[in-house]
Amino acid sequence: MQTIEKLEEFMTRPSAALVEDMKKIDGDILILGIAGKMGPTLAKMAKRAVQEADIEKRIIGVARFSNQEMKQELEDAGIETITCDLLDEAQLAQLPDVPNVIFMAGNKFGTINNEHFTWAMNTYVPGRVADKYKNSNIVVFSSGNIYPFTPVTAGNCAEDVTPVPIGEYAMSTLGRERIFTNFSNRFQTKMVMFRLNYAIDLRYGVLLEIAKSVYNDEPVDVTMGSVNVIWQGDANEYAIRSLLHCESPVKILNVTGPETLSVRWLTKEFAKRFGKEAKIVGEEQPTALLNTASHAHKLFGYPRVTLEQMLDLVANWVQADGATLNKPTHFQERKGAY
Repeated sequence: MQTIEKLEEFMTRPSAALVEDMKKIDGDILILGIAGKMGPTLAKMAKRAVQEADIEKRIIGVARFSNQEMKQELEDAGIETITCDLLDEAQLAQLPDVPNVIFMAGNKFGTINNEHFTWAMNTYVPGRVADKYKNSNIVVFSSGNIYPFTPVTAGNCAEDVTPVPIGEYAMSTLGRERIFTNFSNRFQTKMVMFRLNYAIDLRYGVLLEIAKSVYNDEPVDVTMGSVNVIWQGDANEYAIRSLLHCESPVKILNVTGPETLSVRWLTKEFAKRFGKEAKIVGEEQPTALLNTASHAHKLFGYPRVTLEQMLDLVANWVQADGATLNKPTHFQERKGAY
């Protein structure tokens, strides 16, 4: 798998379970904020599931589309696109009423010195969207960043752990949840809060960052000693299928892989694959940002792409000098400064 075309064909391939669930999802699907890292492959997977299910269902993607090539790429895949600035009330009002909404809009990186925009995107826009789509099912992309750091040896955060966000991005992300929850309580809007920890694409992600450092003979900082990851295709599938699990009061759903991964171990695994020496700096702190997704695994099954597969795929991609998005995760960040 050494081309973007092959990567996306694999990443957007729907499972039989998704195809069957797509038949049960009543009505069209609107994806708000489709032009981010995950949105395009999520939309393409949804469209392929519709085609394999042999049903009529529109997949509609909304974004500012500053990248017109992305807009054309989505349309070529059979996805309807709408150019819209969600901060513009008039443009938001013109969006079609759709019974199923996946909310992916938001801001994280570049928050420092631009906090006002992050809060506007992460709390104001959710309120306007929740009001407009009060009669829809809504899957709201959120983040495990809202959880407290927990002892690595004491078990990861489940959905009932009280959020303790660190930094303005994490606080505004919890704000997004609180705003949507308010509208859910007010209008009985059915929702899922989709708390995701580290999706993995070969073009970005925690594994890519570690692998590139090892391959380039650069040291890996293990101060943030453990992480959770999940293949982006699996995370996308969970999000689409979550439309069938929206509830009021809102349902909270952690989403990540089943393993708690040592950053030191990951570094050594990539070193083996590259025939290099692992260069490690720092010392593991006793706490990390971790969650457990056992409930999601109960609903949707374990991720189809295993950890070993991800390691092999990423290593091969790096060795082949595959394209990257240059969007670091900053997974090492412990003070919430994004």
